[in-house]
Amino acid sequence: MATSDKIAAVEEITEKLRDSNAAVVTSYTGLTVAQLKELRRSLGENAQYRVVKNTLTKIAAKEAGIQLDEHLKGSTAVAFVTGDPVTAAKGLRDFAKENPSLVIKGGVLDGKALSADEIKKLADLESREVLLAKLAGGMKASMAKAAATFQAPLTKFARTADALRSKVEQGGAGTPAPAEAAE
Repeated sequence: MATSDKIAAVEEITEKLRDSNAAVVTSYTGLTVAQLKELRRSLGENAQYRVVKNTLTKIAAKEAGIQLDEHLKGSTAVAFVTGDPVTAAKGLRDFAKENPSLVIKGGVLDGKALSADEIKKLADLESREVLLAKLAGGMKASMAKAAATFQAPLTKFARTADALRSKVEQGGAGTPAPAEAAE
């Protein structure tokens, strides 16, 4: 029989899964309360780390339309990410390096299931801000190059006209005009 507490827990987990653009499932066996607190801080403001019950999470994932069943075995905690998933993945990866008791099982990103290896690859990416800055820099460089390309013929024409004008001014008195040479 379902109790009101379990129904409320399923609804809360379902809502968190729907509102998150990523969720990372981990095993936390062997971590102390202090380590879990440190882990929560390392994830940043846009991620929430929560210990969950497997059965309730399976029901919530099914209601949210997400496939997590294969990762929901043993002691389970989920990092619900509402911001940049790369930052949260880096936080989990770095914490797992220092604390081998934390095991990344898998997760989901924008509705697509991810393995533990795919989450580690996600952690190796640069943050969204860095990637956007690189894109903007590349676009600015391309635009500057295009502007220089468009401006080059005009600059060349102006230099040629100026050189011709200088030549005419300097040597124009001693050189006969084409009409005078024909007479």
